[in-house]
Amino acid sequence: MQYRRPFETKSWQNRICPAETMVKIHPDDVTTTSGAGDETISPYLTTEPESFTIWMKSLVFNTNGCTVFNSKGRIIYRVDNYNSKSCREVYLMDLSGHVLFTLRGQKFGLFKTWEGYRSSSETAESTTKLEYFRVKNKVFQIPNKDSSSSYRVVAGSCRNDEQYCYKMVNHGGSLVIEENCGKLLAEVKRKQSRNGLKLGEDVLTMTVESQVDHSFIVGLVLAHSLINCIL
Repeated sequence: MQYRRPFETKSWQNRICPAETMVKIHPDDVTTTSGAGDETISPYLTTEPESFTIWMKSLVFNTNGCTVFNSKGRIIYRVDNYNSKSCREVYLMDLSGHVLFTLRGQKFGLFKTWEGYRSSSETAESTTKLEYFRVKNKVFQIPNKDSSSSYRVVAGSCRNDEQYCYKMVNHGGSLVIEENCGKLLAEVKRKQSRNGLKLGEDVLTMTVESQVDHSFIVGLVLAHSLINCIL
């Protein structure tokens, strides 16, 4: 089976959701002009703890996917699966459609595994050597809202240079991503409005700690969603 590249779209697929819909998802959206003070060493590396909004919907009508906003309300990542859900290959792109990570699904018996490969293009340049990762369940279990589940994450410069570096724990509606030593990297949970009301189950808040490659974190969150057939 051949997969169509995400940027090979047909004319009817370029129907983007209206701006007012996105404002409901990210009410803090503001319009700012870029300046010298906005420049960072890497566009993917956090310099301080930062919050992102993940909307588990594509901006293209009648398609599956997700959209990621930064703390200023700007779209920085997107996934468009078109008419397929839980497909075997998914592309994490920036707003312009450049592929940052390619995620491929594998299945070994009852265990689902997703592998991520960073794009070698200049648009996906990273300050780390994390060019490859693999996410899989530690144990097989039937999904349950009240139960906790953990995921083993190995990463490295390539598939033959992988090390057990990270773990993801899903408990009580919160997904925590940590280094193997227990150091917190990021947390994902259901987004709340300013009044404390929880938004839809498809609207999430992702908090990433300082000096962390958030494109890599988004890749792990996508792999978790794909393992659980959410995306």
